[in-house]
Amino acid sequence: MKNERMTIVRHEKVARDTHLLVLEGKLVQEIADPGQFVHVRIDGFYLRRPISIADFNLENRTVTLIYKVMGDGTKALTRSQVGDRLDVLGPGGQGFPTTSIYSDHALIIGGGIGVPPLYSTAKNLKENGVAVTSILGFRSREDAFLLDEFRALGEVHVTTEDGSLGKSGRVTDALSDVREDYQLYLSCGPTVMLKAVADQHPDTPGYLSMEERMGCGIGACFACVVESNDEKGYKRICCDGPVFKSGEVVLS
Repeated sequence: MKNERMTIVRHEKVARDTHLLVLEGKLVQEIADPGQFVHVRIDGFYLRRPISIADFNLENRTVTLIYKVMGDGTKALTRSQVGDRLDVLGPGGQGFPTTSIYSDHALIIGGGIGVPPLYSTAKNLKENGVAVTSILGFRSREDAFLLDEFRALGEVHVTTEDGSLGKSGRVTDALSDVREDYQLYLSCGPTVMLKAVADQHPDTPGYLSMEERMGCGIGACFACVVESNDEKGYKRICCDGPVFKSGEVVLS
């Protein structure tokens, strides 16, 4: 991981309490896989905020982050302006291994703020010749984002909890609407959603990206430990994850 003061080149609201932030800097060259994250320091706050990487461009040295306002720290981040510089540590964690995935058809399943890291994942799969179908779930129409971007990559099913857009219900309610010729699924969202997705795919290979509060972001503080199914007994989401193979960790 590298530490750099990156320059804000774009910052705008894209949905309710949801903002898109584009940063420029050399750190982008270190990104290996979609699904990794960066740890952003916000002035006036001790702990950094982990934010998943939604997209990145190696040629332009830009990284796109999409974050949701969930407290004083992220609320303060919304006041940052184009031209400001942010202290960023990253990239961190293990992402989706899209370059080593061999499949004809992959299913993308994202819920809420778990959607952003799946965008660059879907892009990479598409570039590698994998057909992509996406299920994206939000609380309501006002919370939805990146729909056109995902539609440019393949078939998209949208669910909202209040029924204001797409199918009423949660993302797992739309699984029956998807043709079942996909050989692999990739998902990111709340743990309860990931568990439901995994339970409905007991025989299908998958990758799950976990959302979790992090302290140090480098595996030293053990604040983001999750129980694993191997002899080690635990995994650190910030460095062993956030992406795990289905069945690798205990979802509870």
